[in-house]
Amino acid sequence: MTYEILSGLVLFAFVSSITPGPNNMMLMASGANFGFRRTIPHMLGINLGFVFMCLVVGLGLAQVFAAYPVSYTVLRTFSVVYLLWLAWKIAHAAPVRKSDATGQPMTLLQAAAFQWINPKAWAMVLTAISVYSPQQTVQMIVLVAAVFCAVNLPSISSWTVLGQQMARLLNSSRRLVIFNRTMAALLVLSLYPVLLPA
Repeated sequence: MTYEILSGLVLFAFVSSITPGPNNMMLMASGANFGFRRTIPHMLGINLGFVFMCLVVGLGLAQVFAAYPVSYTVLRTFSVVYLLWLAWKIAHAAPVRKSDATGQPMTLLQAAAFQWINPKAWAMVLTAISVYSPQQTVQMIVLVAAVFCAVNLPSISSWTVLGQQMARLLNSSRRLVIFNRTMAALLVLSLYPVLLPA
């Protein structure tokens, strides 16, 4: 891989990781509701889940979608329905008190599994593999996954920090409800590119 291609991959990984999407909207909401420390498993799950997804898709799953385009349509439809349900859950989340142990952020495994139904994650991984590893050699796919591993975690962490800082403004139940409903609306809006004709 040439320096130009590698720098392009790093830039793509950064821009696609740090821009708004389902993961970042949920991390911002989690940072505001649970704080940075309790959101660490969620962040690690996104990072490791996406890296694993890069490896699996690059090593063969992309060919399944090429051979059976309807399978991608089914996956996309399921993903949209699930994200709409998740947005509803965020919008109707009860405020979490510091003494309330029942409120739980997403776990590492839940966040890793979520990548498989996250439309933005699919768009990112399919673009990264097809553009930056067109021959789909094992070495190139591992390099793509490694670049995303290094760039993604600090990028998505910034959304958790932003949410945590916003928590200072969310010192009333009413403000937190408004924030959660705004995050739910942004999560739904993040689906807009997925709903466009392919």
